[in-house]
Amino acid sequence: MQSQNEYIGDDKFKKFLAHYNCQTPLDVVKMRFAGAICSPNENLRPTDVIASFFENGQGPRLETKGEAELFFKFFMGLWDEMFALIGFNKLKMPKETSKNVAETALNRYAAIEAGFLEGFWGGLENLNIPTYLAEVLDSLSELAEVYQIVAKRAQKGENPETLRQVLKNTDEMVQKTLSFIVENFALSKIRQIH
Repeated sequence: MQSQNEYIGDDKFKKFLAHYNCQTPLDVVKMRFAGAICSPNENLRPTDVIASFFENGQGPRLETKGEAELFFKFFMGLWDEMFALIGFNKLKMPKETSKNVAETALNRYAAIEAGFLEGFWGGLENLNIPTYLAEVLDSLSELAEVYQIVAKRAQKGENPETLRQVLKNTDEMVQKTLSFIVENFALSKIRQIH
């Protein structure tokens, strides 16, 4: 069944987020949706995830029914886009948007920790997940910490080319880990839904 919600594209979605004073960066929004889609938390709804993008879970005041419908249609367009990427195991790390190594590393850290992992856990402390998956999620969190280390080293003036290579290697490991989670856990969940 084809969704009626189409993703409006990155540039327009960034303007949409800015219009509603959403402080959550687009890459974090995308990855939090991805984590939530992969999550075994059956009570986690897209609206819960959307609320998490706004401070104190307080979304903007939507003045009319039409504005509310459009607001959720735009978010659900992105949700459906991320759902399709996961369904085809094509979830990718966000593209590098900065030449600044520290900034890139911090963006990567946020995409994994505040994005994918926060979305996966959906505000819960514990989930009933297989041991292998818990270990894989722990390794993903450890890889995110590498991004923080790279950012600190870049801020101290270490050789940017050396740090770029560390970023590249970490990106490859993170990408393999995300693909593993999707392939070995999320896809079976998605098939059960359909």
